[in-house]
Amino acid sequence: MSHSPRHRTVVSCTLLVIALGAGLVACGTDGDPLSAKPYDAADLISHNVPVGTAKKADPDKPLEITADSDGRITDVTVTDSRGRYVAGELSADGSRWHSTSPLAAGAHYTVRVSTEDDDGMPGRKVLEFDTSVPKTKKLVNVTFGPQAGTYGVGQPVTAELSVPVKDKASRAIVERALKVDSVPAVQGSWYWVDDKMLHFRPKEYWPAHATITAHSNLAGVKIGDRMWGGETKPLKLTTGDRVVAITDAATHQMTVYKNDQQIRRIPITTGKRGYETRNGVKVVLAKAYSVRMRGTTIGISSSSSDSYDLRVYWDARVTWSGEFVHAAPWSVGSQGYSNVSHGCTGMSTANAEWFFNAVREGDIVQVVNSMGKEMEPFGNGYGDWNVGWDKWGQGSALTADTSKGQSVQDRARLRPQST
Repeated sequence: MSHSPRHRTVVSCTLLVIALGAGLVACGTDGDPLSAKPYDAADLISHNVPVGTAKKADPDKPLEITADSDGRITDVTVTDSRGRYVAGELSADGSRWHSTSPLAAGAHYTVRVSTEDDDGMPGRKVLEFDTSVPKTKKLVNVTFGPQAGTYGVGQPVTAELSVPVKDKASRAIVERALKVDSVPAVQGSWYWVDDKMLHFRPKEYWPAHATITAHSNLAGVKIGDRMWGGETKPLKLTTGDRVVAITDAATHQMTVYKNDQQIRRIPITTGKRGYETRNGVKVVLAKAYSVRMRGTTIGISSSSSDSYDLRVYWDARVTWSGEFVHAAPWSVGSQGYSNVSHGCTGMSTANAEWFFNAVREGDIVQVVNSMGKEMEPFGNGYGDWNVGWDKWGQGSALTADTSKGQSVQDRARLRPQST
């Protein structure tokens, strides 16, 4: 073996006697395993990757570190040049460590191995190796959304994949690599909307004035057969005040809250029979000073008595199918008393202008007591908040604690928001 000789522990004490009495000083030890400088453990371990040569390791194969019969492995830490850790398992007897998460292609890795010999003497070894890049591969690029900026507390974070990912194992690899953090920290999780789209939201609305960052550790990571992660631009968002508008279709009133304090109560009208406004939580998608609204866009014949073609002002869109909160000066007499619209929430021009200036994209508009159908969770805007937290957790590809709707990964990374 090339490591330091194994010395047996020898204990020596010195007794000092002076004229006024006797004192005992602390004992010193020779070869104490706890204080010994670690030896070079190169001869005590073996591995399955090329080190110190031009040859590169195959990222498709797990990394393996084994110990010879004269010692045991006590710890292994593997990181790449991006700071990403490789998960692994160490056998109970310390004879073998192997990686359990995939290596990235085209990456440089540093491996730090700690060992012990039969006498308990500590050993250390640092290895470095590079992984090869597959000759044929399909890159899975990720685009985070929305665009950087300040949003309301209901705005989900989205991740759109350039390539469909269908099987659960591959989805789990993708999801583990997509990180969303916030200050203050919250409890949250990804939901697979379809093979190419994920949404991330907290259990409750985001805190007001939070900073949210999304980034990916997927670059170079094998996802599936010939599929590898590509580079991803990180995203930074902030939230503004907590603005929530409750639209009560039965009382014909909208109550607007800012940071949980009521700031305005507005007479409104919502969808009449046959055109009832959707119940549920919606998120402001966009704002426009002026929008041309036509009945034909929602299936109303131009020859029908319900047909309309109007220039409408102070518009806040809440669904892609055409629901807005907007000025409706033609129905002021009904506002606060009855529902006469084709599904939008109408109010006076002055109130609509106030509302337009009071909300931003991502703010919440919740409709209650309407006879209409429920807001769709996906596809017609951001209906994410209409999915119960338990069910939301089931939309994750990771092992989930469905009683809380939160994955094991999330519990390790996110802390519940204190209130």
